[in-house]
Amino acid sequence: MDIIKSIEAEQIRKDLPQFNVGDTIQVFYKVTEGSRERIQVFEGTVLKIQGEGSRKTFTVRRISYGIGVERTFPINSPRIDKITVVRKGKVRRAKLYYLRDRQGKSAKVKEKRFY
Repeated sequence: MDIIKSIEAEQIRKDLPQFNVGDTIQVFYKVTEGSRERIQVFEGTVLKIQGEGSRKTFTVRRISYGIGVERTFPINSPRIDKITVVRKGKVRRAKLYYLRDRQGKSAKVKEKRFY
């Protein structure tokens, strides 16, 4: 078991910022199209963070042309160029599945204020 943990510890990225469920983030993701590679930005609200160690993933949801789009990213993926936190959210639960049924202002997450 210690061998597995030591191998996983080497694969964990430490250059990404700390973010939580409810935060609005931008994920700069490397996309390969043919022989060219470009960076695509996916901005949305973090719905859930699950897993542990090198298997940790997070799901981001955004509304694109009136349709909800969710995408799950592995945190330790080399395809993620960088992550920026746009705003911190104030939520009281670990999984925000209820946002899937909401539209308009009720689908917003309150912003955490730092005084």
